[in-house]
Amino acid sequence: MPAASNAHSHDYSHAYSRLLLPSPGLAGCVRGLMCRSTLGLALPAEQRFNHYPATPLCSLNWWLEGTAELLAPGAPASLQSPRQTLPVALSLSGPQTMPSITWNPGPARGLMLMLMPDALRRLTGLAPESLMNRTVDAATLLPPSWLAMAAQVAAAPDDAARMARIEAFLRPLWRAERVPALQRYAEWAEGLALHAATSAPGRSLRQVERRIRAWAGQPLRELRGLGRAERAFFAGLRAQQPPAWAQLALEQGYADQSHLCRESRRITGFSPAELRRRIASDEGFWAYRVWQ
Repeated sequence: MPAASNAHSHDYSHAYSRLLLPSPGLAGCVRGLMCRSTLGLALPAEQRFNHYPATPLCSLNWWLEGTAELLAPGAPASLQSPRQTLPVALSLSGPQTMPSITWNPGPARGLMLMLMPDALRRLTGLAPESLMNRTVDAATLLPPSWLAMAAQVAAAPDDAARMARIEAFLRPLWRAERVPALQRYAEWAEGLALHAATSAPGRSLRQVERRIRAWAGQPLRELRGLGRAERAFFAGLRAQQPPAWAQLALEQGYADQSHLCRESRRITGFSPAELRRRIASDEGFWAYRVWQ
């Protein structure tokens, strides 16, 4: 099963961080399973933050050991920032329109199953828009069969077995949906737009937008912006040296470098250059590193 892990020699620890990718048949449903463990490591309090970008995805989150606290929206990664304990060991998060930060009071081990929002809606009936910028107790919303699967995942002996149990549960459900496997945000957004325009009577721009928002929780313009940002993110990280940001901005469809910087700050909280630096050196940016 494809995976990515910390493989650099920088200023962050080599805490276990891994991305498990789904089998091809589930690529249109599952974006990946992120696994993280700091058990056995005495990380200083300042290094126990976890940074995540704005995302169109929904996620099912397990805290197998330890707990996490969510910082107030827009608050900096500071021990003085206000924060609240996440509700339970199993939570469900909706699409996020701004970057988010969590903090672990101590060593922890957890999983994040990243689901395409339209897939979650198809398989559970939950409206992604109702989960926008929210993290809730999964037991209050998910069907019993999903909760049973989650319990089996938590009891599995390792991450490979956990991913296998997730796939065994989702594969027959998703096979019945017959949805193309478009995994990158840009391709997925365009596929969603095409499906919205051809799936039902009424093809006016307003009707198509209404369907897209119902399926994904956000308008097509926002989804396209996230797709463009994802392309820029990978292009910036692939470069061995800091890229010429003005040229990269034009190549990725931005009006200019300032446009790229504004979008980067809105989605991640940082300029492209600062984000690249922090990914290379800051413990809390492990979630970005596993995507490299």
